[in-house]
Amino acid sequence: MLLQQIINGIVIGSVYALTAMGATLVYGILRILDIANAGAYAIGAYSGLFLYQTTGNLALSFLGATLLTGFFGTVVQKFLYLPLLEKPPLIPLIASIGLFIFIQDLLRLIAGPQIREFNARIPFESIRTADLTINSVWILIILLTTLLLLFLWYVLNKTKIGLAWRATAQDLEISTSMGVNVKKVVAFNFLLGYGFAAAAGVMIGLLYNSVFPTMGDVPAYKMLAIIVLGGLGNPLGTVVASLLIGLVETLVAGYIGFFLPRDAIAFVALIAILLIKPRGLMSKKA
Repeated sequence: MLLQQIINGIVIGSVYALTAMGATLVYGILRILDIANAGAYAIGAYSGLFLYQTTGNLALSFLGATLLTGFFGTVVQKFLYLPLLEKPPLIPLIASIGLFIFIQDLLRLIAGPQIREFNARIPFESIRTADLTINSVWILIILLTTLLLLFLWYVLNKTKIGLAWRATAQDLEISTSMGVNVKKVVAFNFLLGYGFAAAAGVMIGLLYNSVFPTMGDVPAYKMLAIIVLGGLGNPLGTVVASLLIGLVETLVAGYIGFFLPRDAIAFVALIAILLIKPRGLMSKKA
């Protein structure tokens, strides 16, 4: 029973990690809370569903949704966020909320308000024992999340663009004066961030067998809780916080029951942990 709940928590936490990673990367480099990243999550789910219905190939639909949404992210940063960089922080925040609402309404106009089924064939068999069940979708989610996070770690720590990203995250103006192509770094940042959000959207569509225009509502505020808990702009902290929130939600719901709505448990955990670690789990002392 405990092992089953822990696996459930890891699956949920894995999706949270990909959902919040895009917002973490954007905040890390631009210091902007990008609410529209939750819209990318919904775009990714719809793109994945459309591509799967067209091709019947889950791998192709996953890759296509990730790339298409990542490209959308590069357009967003060029025409929305870069022109607002010199404005007070509240302005880009309001712009991101407006873009998020626009995305939801656009999806509703294009695809309709109804819930659509995302019933894809998973290339794995479920694992079942007397005390444990690991659904085939869960296996897919854990494997893909692990691969994507390893890819992100490699890019940020072992490549020139990753070195430029870390330098820009430390100080954007000094990086510019030292010759770093900041526009290229920011564009790559949004390509990765929105691509990760799209991957999470496809996974959630498969996990719950449903896609709908407002599916980004809950992730929009939960990803904020996670990036605050992880120590604003810290990718490793985001992963740790996501797994922690997923495990807390699952274990509390499994052993104590729903004395609170499941999604509210994330914020109770956030408040409790921030009382002990006000700067988040992985933040560095100033």
